[in-house]
Amino acid sequence: MDGAVDVHQHLWTSSFVAALRARTAPPRLDGWTLLLDGEPPYEVDPAHHEHRDTTGLDLALVSLSSPLGAEFLPPEESWPLLDAYHEGALALGEPFGVWAATCHSEPDPDRLAKDLDRGCAGLQIPATAEPDDRLLEVLTDRDLPLFVHPGPARVPAGAPAWWPAVVPYVQQMHAAWYRFRAVVRPRHPRLRVCFALLAGLAPLHTERLIARGGSGRGLVDPGFFVETSSYGPRAIDAVVRELGIDVVVNGSDAPYATAPDPGLGAAATHAIRVTNPRRLLGARHRATDPTARKEIRT
Repeated sequence: MDGAVDVHQHLWTSSFVAALRARTAPPRLDGWTLLLDGEPPYEVDPAHHEHRDTTGLDLALVSLSSPLGAEFLPPEESWPLLDAYHEGALALGEPFGVWAATCHSEPDPDRLAKDLDRGCAGLQIPATAEPDDRLLEVLTDRDLPLFVHPGPARVPAGAPAWWPAVVPYVQQMHAAWYRFRAVVRPRHPRLRVCFALLAGLAPLHTERLIARGGSGRGLVDPGFFVETSSYGPRAIDAVVRELGIDVVVNGSDAPYATAPDPGLGAAATHAIRVTNPRRLLGARHRATDPTARKEIRT
């Protein structure tokens, strides 16, 4: 589809691979074997990080693999990895864009500002990070969004390979959705936030929230977006029924998954793949979408 946006892809460039191989402690690469704290060794397929088919995409946003834990390392260990990530990702060229990443063990808003000003679309943080107000203010000042992505996970011994994606990642996103609603949103009312993997389906728990004294149904925050990675028509339909179509955005989590067909008809597909991602990303991207240009003029 012309004008489509994918807000969630992973692509390890040669500079980032070299930085991971230069380390002697996790997270590190031994050849193509990824070694992490809390997870068994993982054999990376180098083909996943070479040529990427972006047919039909005007923009594919590359994000750091937050489960690596690079953002939580001490600054002297974190920044060489993050700088290598930024260097490689920003050099990819069209149609790729980049989510910035930053150190959370010692937040540095000035350094984040410089990375954003290099052309990053916004900031990604791990769902397990405590949002730092100073970092969020840098985003708000630039009218740029935040992308909340699963962070490092502990995997029980003997767990199947799918365990991290299905259990801790979902739990992390569920917790992040409600933490942002209850704590972060009152402090940052203008911040646009996108939660990966449909926020772990947290929006579907509104009935339980209300039953326990909270409020939710009918209170849709137009600045809280959810991204579709690894879910399909049934989950997307359920979230649309709860939140409406305007806050659901297209993401594939490539190379680990593919962008789903929402299965909701042409108008909904256009909204999820074209209009909504550009609303999330801000005026710079809205202006390139014919539908959005009409909305701006009127």
